[in-house]
Amino acid sequence: MAPTPITALPVTAVTCLEDRAHVERTATLEPAAGVTRLRLGPVSALAVDRTLRAEVTAGDARVLDARIVRSWTPRAPLPPTEDDSALRRRFHALEQERLAETRTRERLEARLALLAQLAADLLREIGEGAGRGELERARWSRELDRVDAERDAHGERLRASLARIDALEEEWAAAGRALEEAEEEPAELVAHLELTLEAAAAGPVSLRVGHLTPCALWRPAYRATLAGGALALETEAVVWQRTGEDWTGVALTLSTARSALASEPPRLVEDVLALRDRSAEERRTVEVELREEEIGSTGPSDEGLPGVDDGGEVRVLRTPVPVSVPGDGRAHRIPLTSFSTTASSEFGAAPELSPLVTRVVRFRNDAGHALLAGPVDLVQDSGFTGRGELRFTAPGAPAELAFGSSDDYRVVRETEESRGTAGIAQRTVVTRTIRLHLSRFSGPGERDEQVVTVRERIPVSEVSAVEVRLRKEACSPAPDELDAEGIVRWDVRLPPGGRRTVTLVYEVSAASKVAGL
Repeated sequence: MAPTPITALPVTAVTCLEDRAHVERTATLEPAAGVTRLRLGPVSALAVDRTLRAEVTAGDARVLDARIVRSWTPRAPLPPTEDDSALRRRFHALEQERLAETRTRERLEARLALLAQLAADLLREIGEGAGRGELERARWSRELDRVDAERDAHGERLRASLARIDALEEEWAAAGRALEEAEEEPAELVAHLELTLEAAAAGPVSLRVGHLTPCALWRPAYRATLAGGALALETEAVVWQRTGEDWTGVALTLSTARSALASEPPRLVEDVLALRDRSAEERRTVEVELREEEIGSTGPSDEGLPGVDDGGEVRVLRTPVPVSVPGDGRAHRIPLTSFSTTASSEFGAAPELSPLVTRVVRFRNDAGHALLAGPVDLVQDSGFTGRGELRFTAPGAPAELAFGSSDDYRVVRETEESRGTAGIAQRTVVTRTIRLHLSRFSGPGERDEQVVTVRERIPVSEVSAVEVRLRKEACSPAPDELDAEGIVRWDVRLPPGGRRTVTLVYEVSAASKVAGL
């Protein structure tokens, strides 16, 4: 039983995952009663065969078999692009010029045919007028001269056009032979869906087909606009796809599900634990080291294109209206949601990391859904100010954005360190003094004080043999807060053109058996 003619099977819905997409297609068929074999498509040649699912959603029929068949076919002639060779572009230009000259020849031949008909009509008019005795020698002579002149002019142009066409034909044929020898036009892999359907009676049947396809992904992106004390946050999806077909007017769903992670369970290996007695040297000394540890580190890696940070739970977002995503492999931004909320801002400084003072805006997530980690375009009254990063934020949770540094402030950091011993046990005491010099450069019209939140850190000990103590009596001014992670905070008020110095002093005390400090 031979397949019937090809029926279109357009894409109507797409669920875009982190590194692939689930494509859904629908079609209305008119099968005859009994078993019918249909050929639908074309579909993406990248479709994953084992994920193919076809079902009848309306109508008295059932699917007996569905499979994807692929074949290599010559590519359709397309205009050359900048990536094509100069020889291919020359061949295309000659072809276009040859077609244009052919159209010119056809117009000239049509014009000469009309002039020949006009000359025949004029000679017939002269014969009939002479027979009736109506002689108009002047007009007849003028009309004959005009027709002969136009026929000669168009005839000359036609001969030039024919010569030009012959030359173009030879040059175009030579370029075509050179192109065949130099380049081979690759065939295109085209896929179709072969469907075997059994219908109880002839009539319309609604079919739905779904499958996975690679070469499609999405990432969240945002645009934050700060105006006064209000923040407007727009959530967008950046979608790339090169599946071999365009998604036109589809219902797009964006998911953070990772289907590839569950494909294979982790392997279980033996972990052997062994105990041994400590040596006398190990009993006498305690090895310690100073290490850097990121506090609350969440989110994707910075290597390459980061993954989607969804907080460990699958998140699903949907576009409010059908969208179109061309299959050109480029980034396409698609609006999702937007909201406005009140925001508080502060000028913060972390001199150990940067000498700049940054404006930090804090707000509440009122989007109605989780805000996934992603880049943010920052916009203020002056326009676009830069790009920041938004961490994963649950619905209703607080979030913060850094809106860039302020040129009105400067921070200089100085450190001192001294070592000594104290007590009968000869404990080693390391005293560190950190001085922070803050300056504010203000315009002539500024009169108000500005609060700058300064944060420094002190070490946090994990062993009892090492103690860290903040010497509040030596700090100037006294810190406003010291949290469990060792972050010391001051709220420093700076008048226009003002300068302040903040001093932090802490001690690291270690027993004599501690080594490596």
